[in-house]
Amino acid sequence: MPHAPFGSCLPSTPRAFTHRPATRRLATGAALCALIATALAPSAHAQIPLEAEMSARATAAAVPPTPAVPGPWMDTKLSPDERARLLESQLTLDERIGMLHGIMALPYKIAGLPDGVVWSAGYIPGVPRLGIPALRETDASLGVTTPHRLRPDGATGLPAGLAIAATWSPELAYQGGAMVGDEATRKGFNVLLGGGVNLTREPRNGRNFEYLGEDPLLAGTLAGQAIRGTQDQHIVATVKHFAINSQESSRRAVNAVIDEAPLRESDLLAFQFAIEAGKPGSVMCSYNRVNGPWACDNDFLLNKVLKGDWAYPGWVMSDWGATPALSAAMNGLDQQSGEQIDKEVFFDKPLKAAVEGGQIPAARVSDMVRRILRSLFATGVFDVKAPTGPIDFQAHADITRTVAEQGIVLLKNRGDVLPLSTQGGATKGKRIAVIGGLADAGVLSGGGSSQVLAGDGPNHDYKNGAFIHIGGTGELVHISDAVYQPDAPLAAIEAKAGKDTVFFADGRYVSESVVAAKEADIAIVFATQWNIEGQDVPDLSLPQGQDAVIAAVAAANPNTIVVLETGGPVAMPWLDKVAGVVEAWYPGTRGGQAIANILFGDVNPSGHLPITFPRDESQLPSPVLAGFYEHDRTKLFDAHYPEGADVGYRWYAAKGLTPLFPFGYGLSYTTFTQGGLKAAAGTKAGEAMKISFTVTNTGKRAGQDVGQVYLVSGPQGSRTRLLGFGRVDLKPGEKKTVSVSVDPRLLADFDTQAHAWKVAAGSYTVALGSDAQSLGEKQTVTLKAQTLKP
Repeated sequence: MPHAPFGSCLPSTPRAFTHRPATRRLATGAALCALIATALAPSAHAQIPLEAEMSARATAAAVPPTPAVPGPWMDTKLSPDERARLLESQLTLDERIGMLHGIMALPYKIAGLPDGVVWSAGYIPGVPRLGIPALRETDASLGVTTPHRLRPDGATGLPAGLAIAATWSPELAYQGGAMVGDEATRKGFNVLLGGGVNLTREPRNGRNFEYLGEDPLLAGTLAGQAIRGTQDQHIVATVKHFAINSQESSRRAVNAVIDEAPLRESDLLAFQFAIEAGKPGSVMCSYNRVNGPWACDNDFLLNKVLKGDWAYPGWVMSDWGATPALSAAMNGLDQQSGEQIDKEVFFDKPLKAAVEGGQIPAARVSDMVRRILRSLFATGVFDVKAPTGPIDFQAHADITRTVAEQGIVLLKNRGDVLPLSTQGGATKGKRIAVIGGLADAGVLSGGGSSQVLAGDGPNHDYKNGAFIHIGGTGELVHISDAVYQPDAPLAAIEAKAGKDTVFFADGRYVSESVVAAKEADIAIVFATQWNIEGQDVPDLSLPQGQDAVIAAVAAANPNTIVVLETGGPVAMPWLDKVAGVVEAWYPGTRGGQAIANILFGDVNPSGHLPITFPRDESQLPSPVLAGFYEHDRTKLFDAHYPEGADVGYRWYAAKGLTPLFPFGYGLSYTTFTQGGLKAAAGTKAGEAMKISFTVTNTGKRAGQDVGQVYLVSGPQGSRTRLLGFGRVDLKPGEKKTVSVSVDPRLLADFDTQAHAWKVAAGSYTVALGSDAQSLGEKQTVTLKAQTLKP
């Protein structure tokens, strides 16, 4: 979900929300600017509720109101569908319409908020007479956000989605989702606008850091578990952005052009896996068009695929300001979100008039409402009182540290320059130069609606390490700073190595960085790449001349280690010159400690890449990002995807390309062997193959490895696809067996004529590997033909 483009403060037509008495209309665009300026100013606390009042109001609002006469829908023995049917039948048309659209609860084209509401992503009033709670919505997948610092409360920030994906751990994904859900409910929210499962098919996408990589199985599995963790806290989770939202620049103008079969076999399959595993209460459609129609007004996506083929029972909400017309109601959209950003509140008076005039059936409106109510019943929002106790920030910080540690990927370790300490605890290098990346202030996080501001004190007050204005022309950069979570790597390194042996250079000047490197035994360069919703990056270089700094430092000190805090893959023209490379992503609330624990060997690195690192842009399916250099962001254009279903590592395999680092790659301070591959046809429904293998720790340190099984050929010819994986924790010399059940859709082609998945009869060869290009033992299995529903 985005926030409105406040920075431009362009004059606009104000909108009155006459159905909400506490909401007033703004007179002019100038008044909007004045309100925003006041709200964002440090002296604005008189207009913004203090934490204690805000918490009380939020908690009270999250408790479903007691109906005047309890109805049969409160019988928990009934199914969510039956309860929703009974309750919906009691609503008037006006009450139904009122549940189908809502404001972005931020100072944009509104002044003031309804009673009991705080600044947040969204608000939709309930129906108190029937006990229907208001929907209080908050961003996002990586933690509870505090949009534009309009509230004084902070939250715990998970590492980036790519870091979570790099753990290859469904258990950690679940724990992260549960943590965010717990904080959201304790802050009084009942709808969480996460998590994201878009495939990272375009590595320059500014929002990749929110997502879970390029493979449908990995992304869908982890997203499903994160959603399940969130909804186990009795809050609605939202899977987004449906669908093929592969770029941020001109996201409101781009038309994603891709045939149905490859779309089903890639991006849609990731959503399908996530929905099946997590059962999210809501799906958020995206800004872009898909093969012509807007995603939120797309009969194929919403009616035919989501609600038809997949029988999805929850509701579809628009992204904020992504409702293009009233026609969206008949094309599958159930709720208009962030209504003041749209050209019109289509799902208010226009929808009511269309129902009364017979253009839209009343039954369709009832269906829209029932879907919302069903999700509230299914997740327990109706029946379970939200917790009111304090947030356990220490326990939550521990979760983020563990996720960061297990998601950090060791990419290079020449001469075992890492870890910096021996197993006995002695530091290898006497003097350590830490250079660049604001390592003295904190660790970088991604911008936009997923931006989490740290706060773990009694009032959750902000305590971020730095707010740095980067600038630019994207949709949100005018009002967003690069935020550094306050866990500084420099302090964590000093705590382990001794403050007297560590010195810092900020990296702004090459000459100073070189002198620091020459005086040190070990040089650690922190390199950052800030990404933000609404804006992509033009290429894969590190911004602001950091590549030159790294090259110069490496020339001055052969023991140079680069720690990357990036939102996605970057090129590394200096790779051959440095001794070590650590991909830390955006490592979250305890990221500094996590990085230091990896560098010094207190934690053995075990992350594996969930996304391919290209050598440069020439290896990409589209070397130039479509529409990036178009100055008119409203001009409609097409983005074609020549890779089709061959996203990421499948593209490299199909084209015979060798990337910088392949999907699934990751080093350790110990060594592992994988073997004993066994594969056989599946014996139960929904299982095409049953595969097992063993992983053995052959080194001297305890560590974790990720065994990966890939399809390498089938009756249709050569093809590469991840079929399963297993993460194991092993002591030195220990061996464990991993078993994988292969979903038949991973072996199938989608037949558009038959409208079904088809597994061809014949021989299928699978291989065991440590990454998508390092494949070892192989087994061939003969399968019978199989047809599966879409």
